[in-house]
Amino acid sequence: MNETKKINKNKILAALLFVVIGFVLLQIPVNNLAGTGAKLTFFDMFYPVSGAFIGTGVGVVAVVAMQIFNLVFHGFAGVSTASLLVLLATVRLLPMIAGVVAFSKDSKKVLIIPAVAILAFLATPTGLQAWYFSLLWLIPFAAWPFRKKFLLARSLQTTFVSHSVGGAIWIWAFPTTAAFWTMLIPIVLLERSIFTLGMSASYILMNNLLTIIPIKNLATIDKKYLLKKLSFK
Repeated sequence: MNETKKINKNKILAALLFVVIGFVLLQIPVNNLAGTGAKLTFFDMFYPVSGAFIGTGVGVVAVVAMQIFNLVFHGFAGVSTASLLVLLATVRLLPMIAGVVAFSKDSKKVLIIPAVAILAFLATPTGLQAWYFSLLWLIPFAAWPFRKKFLLARSLQTTFVSHSVGGAIWIWAFPTTAAFWTMLIPIVLLERSIFTLGMSASYILMNNLLTIIPIKNLATIDKKYLLKKLSFK
């Protein structure tokens, strides 16, 4: 019983650690989403890796907490309640949850997410006109066979799974044109390439930083990506 309580306490501590780091990273902008007022931050390169260290469920809770604290801190700036879909699009919780799941889960069921996103995108008149945009969401399928061997493939798959959810919600929430989605293609490719590199770097960084925290079983460490043995465990 005491060991169980200790593990649960460590999970809470780990979740709080990720919430604090995530909240700080949320304040550092990288770019604005084209055609919107939403800002992409270093948080977008960090949040998906949380589930790999503290478990998918706890990671999802931590990410939701990070975003809620951030929205409250900024007075819900950029969030619109014009409709449920607009709210989902501007709060951005679903793409974040999808990102955590995609990075931490090895089940092929994860690929259901981009598959459904493609169908949702094509189910709109604009999506049918800009059908080629949804081909970007086939990238997770192409990267999947390599995710266990290459961290970059894991990150690439994850960032496009997250993007597919956001894109599918966005096309239903806001009036857009085929030209808008065409214009986004090079932007998305550059942005997601940066996020792939940033996510991989975040994973390696956290994997090593967590080894210097003298608390046993605080998080799951991937020995493959330890740069040097600093562990106190």
